[in-house]
Amino acid sequence: MTPVNFINPTLILTAGEPAGVGPDLCVQIAQKELPCKLIVIADKNLLRDRAKIMQCSLELLDYSPATIDNHKPGSLQVLHVPLEKPSIPGVLDSTNSRYVLKILERAVEGCCSGEFDAAVTTPVHKGVINDAGIAFTGHTEYLSQLTNSQVVMMLVGGGMRVTLATTHLPLKDVAKAITPIKLEKKLRLINHDLITNFLITSPRIVVAGLNPHAGESGHLGSEEMEIIIPVLNKLRSEGINLIGPLPADTLFNPIYLKNYDCIFAMYHDQGLPVLKHASFGKGVNVTLGLPIIRTSVDHGTALDLAATGQADPGSLQAAIEMAVTLIENRNLKQ
Repeated sequence: MTPVNFINPTLILTAGEPAGVGPDLCVQIAQKELPCKLIVIADKNLLRDRAKIMQCSLELLDYSPATIDNHKPGSLQVLHVPLEKPSIPGVLDSTNSRYVLKILERAVEGCCSGEFDAAVTTPVHKGVINDAGIAFTGHTEYLSQLTNSQVVMMLVGGGMRVTLATTHLPLKDVAKAITPIKLEKKLRLINHDLITNFLITSPRIVVAGLNPHAGESGHLGSEEMEIIIPVLNKLRSEGINLIGPLPADTLFNPIYLKNYDCIFAMYHDQGLPVLKHASFGKGVNVTLGLPIIRTSVDHGTALDLAATGQADPGSLQAAIEMAVTLIENRNLKQ
């Protein structure tokens, strides 16, 4: 295992959708002082071209596992994976969808083998990957498949940690996806990772109801009474500190937030709009339950900003810093 006094870890950064702002963010983050060694996995020519368009001075170095240098502002160590087709900023091309998944797969492989200490990802475009005939619902779900892991999506920002019972599902499918078995597994995993990764001794997890007013005693929906409350009671009997289910329209009140370590929302747009309102551009996506550490930015591909130099690298910097913190926390638990 990595020793407790380990410093300056090695992170692998995926450049994401080549037509989006992922390559821009890699070029921008290269200019900064970083608390880690950083390897970018991308087409080297894509990064060179994007830096030229953005008028950024950038030295690109070939990655070698035998000699990983400390990060130097103005340079990037690149693990080269060629594009299938040259990319035009802002113009999606499904021909490159396999490339997008290939760089993600290589990053996960390197983290699982110990070559890298954590993975940080920039945005991918779900639609264009599906247009290529590849079933894909998002980073979180794909990482779950690659590592054969039960995972939970967590967003951190604005003084909040928000986790999700369901992720990228149509709203009409959410209720049937909330089952006692799934809720129990996810709440156990969240509690475990808050202890091991975030060093919270006794996490306080507040659970949102699915329905308005958390079901209003069954008058606005029965899922709280029939599914959610029995699961919470079972886990409480084992010592897990669970609050709720509470109405989602009031639990995000700042007066109450200070009493929670984590919010467990039932679906994507129940929990994330509030967090992103409070922290957009500085938030971090963390995947709980993986055998590796993975963080990501809190935004999408922003095709309209590609190659303009206007993309904000703040979320990427926060994701890198969070990955380093999680590495240090895991080491402290060894």
